[in-house]
Amino acid sequence: MTAIYRVDGNSVVTSPNAAGPWDRRMQHGSAPASLVTWAAERIPTQVPMDIARVTIDLMRPVPVAPLTIATEVLREGRKIQLCAVKLLADGVQVVGATVLKIKRQVLTLPDDVKELPVELSSPEDSLVEDGHAATSPFVRSVSMRAARGRFGQAGAGAIWFRVDHPLIEGEVISQAMRAVVAADFSNGTASTLDFRAWTYINADLTVSFARQPVGEWILLDGESWIGADGTGLAMSRLADRQGYFGRAVQSLVIEKR
Repeated sequence: MTAIYRVDGNSVVTSPNAAGPWDRRMQHGSAPASLVTWAAERIPTQVPMDIARVTIDLMRPVPVAPLTIATEVLREGRKIQLCAVKLLADGVQVVGATVLKIKRQVLTLPDDVKELPVELSSPEDSLVEDGHAATSPFVRSVSMRAARGRFGQAGAGAIWFRVDHPLIEGEVISQAMRAVVAADFSNGTASTLDFRAWTYINADLTVSFARQPVGEWILLDGESWIGADGTGLAMSRLADRQGYFGRAVQSLVIEKR
């Protein structure tokens, strides 16, 4: 199985390549984030809609194991839809998510409302980050290019991400899926703390969109705020080649190794 997941109805087979850096028995957060987004996008809407926000609570470690998807529409309307997606492992809920969609429409905006450009190097002109594949099987599915700083090193960074392998067997990777996969790398893009001495696992992920991203490369322009009480925030502005389109926030659990 070359994809991260194979989905048959509500049943999910998980590839070992879903594993993250903290424990090979536990999935990288990007993997269930992409699965939740994929499931939400398949819930019918009354009119064409795009995802405006994804909020994912990682309620328990997500095992590299079979999963079950459960979905529910919480609010159905002509302008918005709010839906819930749950992932269960052996009958126990491991992920809970809400996804907000907003009606898609073409608007003529005032001239002073413009794209916010990216004033950083393009992926082609950025430094290739090729030393992280050994830290996590899932990372081998993603290309990274550092426009500022370095991935996994302390300090604010700006890293381009591209998903290179299928996420759901037989399915196209949507633009929202590309964005949430990249967004879950926020804590490594602006880590602040030394990975060798600290862990800073995210307990959740929220991604908000001002518009849908374009193209394969997603930029995380990130920073972290770390508290002395065991919590922290990893935050990223999200961009594509056309400019900034969204934001991502993770709540971090800070522990010494």
